[in-house]
Amino acid sequence: MSGAGDIEIFGHTADGTPVEKVTISAGGSTASLISWGASLQDFRIDGVAHPLVLGSPALEPYFDTMRYYGAIAGRVANRIADGTAELDGRTCQFDRNEEGVTTLHGGSDGSSNLVWTIADHGRSHCRFTLTMADEQSGFPGNLDVAVTYSLTDAGTLRIEIEAKTDAPTFCNFAHHSYWNLDGTANLGNHSLMVHADRYLAVDERLIPQDVPKPVDGTRFDLRRPQPVVQPGAEPIDHNFCCFDAPSDALRELAVLSTPDLSLHIASTEPGFQVYDGARTSTVPVPGLTGKPYGPYAGIALEPQRWPNAPNRPDFPTVVLRPGETYRQVSEFRIARNAQSS
Repeated sequence: MSGAGDIEIFGHTADGTPVEKVTISAGGSTASLISWGASLQDFRIDGVAHPLVLGSPALEPYFDTMRYYGAIAGRVANRIADGTAELDGRTCQFDRNEEGVTTLHGGSDGSSNLVWTIADHGRSHCRFTLTMADEQSGFPGNLDVAVTYSLTDAGTLRIEIEAKTDAPTFCNFAHHSYWNLDGTANLGNHSLMVHADRYLAVDERLIPQDVPKPVDGTRFDLRRPQPVVQPGAEPIDHNFCCFDAPSDALRELAVLSTPDLSLHIASTEPGFQVYDGARTSTVPVPGLTGKPYGPYAGIALEPQRWPNAPNRPDFPTVVLRPGETYRQVSEFRIARNAQSS
């Protein structure tokens, strides 16, 4: 068996390209990472038998039903309405990979569907790099992106994303793990708190409408912990407007909790996409728990800029220009609740 920091082959793509796997450990946490999508394939902490994220022990499901599980989504995460946007007077036409209407997570060959290069790794860190070509999925500019996963001495998972371009482009990455803190078949024992007093209402295509709305009196008021699973309530696949601009400093966005564990999420990003997994199609192959995943098996919690920002100049910008550096830092910290000790 490979030790921490060693590279092994996880599988191969259809054209024979090897997909590599690295496992890193520190502070009582262990993370397994694969070069397909620069994805978090597994995450565990000492003393807890089950994984804390959804993943597959084999590569093939990541090509289909588990396409975004644990991946770095981009170059523009989330949705772009009608697969088009204006940039410096030019109309950009993107790959409409969602129902032939919207562009989702950078198109069909977005960063989650590509093999990254392991540029550097050690016992507690791994750095992936990728070059996304000019006009790939319709996005202008050659984009060089690097993602570094690291575990702190306290076991916190830290994800740093940086990107540079040689032409004006759009850039908005997101880490897309599905979390389940108790290892059961659904999120029935989970509650979620989000530090946001506004959210973006969406249409039937999940495109934000109008301006941010107050969460007061709505399903989306999560300023105090609320159950993730609420039978009869509207499913959540929405952006919470935590701040109006990105920051150089980490700020706590949300806390996901079970009776035993809590996940604290902090980021430099102003938006926080929550997808509760209600509409997730059943993954027929066994996941990390040995059983298939169904609806509500996990919740996606994604720090990022706001969706459809290329078409919304009133939203935090996702325009990246030559000479600038896109940078996002997010941290995922597991805490053991007092009643579980």
